[in-house]
Amino acid sequence: MVFSSLLFLFIFLPSLVLIYYVTPRKFRNLLLFIASLIFYAWGEPIYILIMIFSSLVDYTHGILIDKYRKNELISKIILLSSIVINLGLLGFFKYYDFIISTINGFLGISLKTLNLPLPIGISFYTFQTMSYTIDVYRGKTSVQRNIIDFGTYVSLFSQLIAGPIVLYKTIEEQLKHRKETLDSFGQGVERFIIGLGKKVLLANNIGLLWDEVKKIPSGDLTVVTAWLGIIAFAFQIYFDFSGYSDMAIGLSKMFGFEFPENFNYPYISKSITEFWRRWHISLGNWFKDYVYIPLGGNRCSNLKNYRNLFIVWFLTGLWHGASWNFILWGIYFGIIIALEKAVLLKWLKKMPSFFNHFYALFLILVGWVLFSFEHLTNGIQYLGAMFGILGKGIINSDSLYFLYNYALIIIILILASTPIPFRLFNKLMEKHRNIYYTTSFVSNVVIMFLSVAYLVDASYNPFLYFRF
Repeated sequence: MVFSSLLFLFIFLPSLVLIYYVTPRKFRNLLLFIASLIFYAWGEPIYILIMIFSSLVDYTHGILIDKYRKNELISKIILLSSIVINLGLLGFFKYYDFIISTINGFLGISLKTLNLPLPIGISFYTFQTMSYTIDVYRGKTSVQRNIIDFGTYVSLFSQLIAGPIVLYKTIEEQLKHRKETLDSFGQGVERFIIGLGKKVLLANNIGLLWDEVKKIPSGDLTVVTAWLGIIAFAFQIYFDFSGYSDMAIGLSKMFGFEFPENFNYPYISKSITEFWRRWHISLGNWFKDYVYIPLGGNRCSNLKNYRNLFIVWFLTGLWHGASWNFILWGIYFGIIIALEKAVLLKWLKKMPSFFNHFYALFLILVGWVLFSFEHLTNGIQYLGAMFGILGKGIINSDSLYFLYNYALIIIILILASTPIPFRLFNKLMEKHRNIYYTTSFVSNVVIMFLSVAYLVDASYNPFLYFRF
């Protein structure tokens, strides 16, 4: 699916852009809708029916909610129907085998699992369609009666398979009255190239280090190698997912859409609370608007507030995957955020900035261990190697080999995960505008050339968030 997706972009995107801009405006959404269906069907022709069904469910439920708006009981029943169908679809395809396996483990029985492949992007588009009916019920957005416009919103290929999660109310006006300009198109192309470079040149290359380290038994790891490995994973998942988000935002911008940002330099955070305001922003906002606040948010007793935090972070972990390690990962961050809310943030304000950065990064890296190992035993053993409880000492020849081969890219990744390069470019633009434009153009061409060359030559090209 990864190769198919990129193949679609590089082969069909130029033609699609050309056809799009010569197509009369009233037919442009139809064109995008058809192109998006082809894009999704390219990798999963059968599962396109699930996405279409999900779209039809919420399209019709939105109309019914609007029709019976004055009858509170009926409108609530319709809303509940939408939520049950959406979560039922997601639960069946994503969590059925997990639930059955858990029951088998606890009761010692052998219920049959289905081993169904997970429809790519189902976690993302399910949340999008479900939020639409909720917002129609709340009166925060108007009902969409044009099935093509609604289908375009759900299936838009740029963000369909890995987000960001775009709420209907965010682009409601854009579906009918967006304005495509040469300037915004150019910005979209540049943003897409930056995202492609982050994914292909940075995430993929540091991912090779993580793959090498992960293959080593925990008992054979040194402390330095174990920490290098999880640092590599931290950079891989960030540049992989933020790179895809950049590509999605850039592609959408080419067609006149303005999508919300999904990342804001999360690794410069000084607390876990701040980290989750900067990481996967669209998911955090979704859970805040549709789970945390309806539960009462922080406008309740401390006990209920902590209950609300626990529910949100349990669901956040579960959203990421049907495995206990993801649930534990979510609860882990939920506990830390609750502790920060109770007392830690007050202490951190009194601490030096470098200590706060170290505190946040340390806990983030420990969290990535829980995230990356689906078998908890393996994750616990890896943590043991990181802290010298297991493994073979502090450093060995393998550690030195990894340091020598990956030191340069790690330095590049550290800089790229901060706003420093962006600020330098801005200063260059202020003082030497012509040099800035020339440098920007040349760098984009080089990034594009190197990325395409890498894709043609390399066999290693995972998209980590496609499995969610």
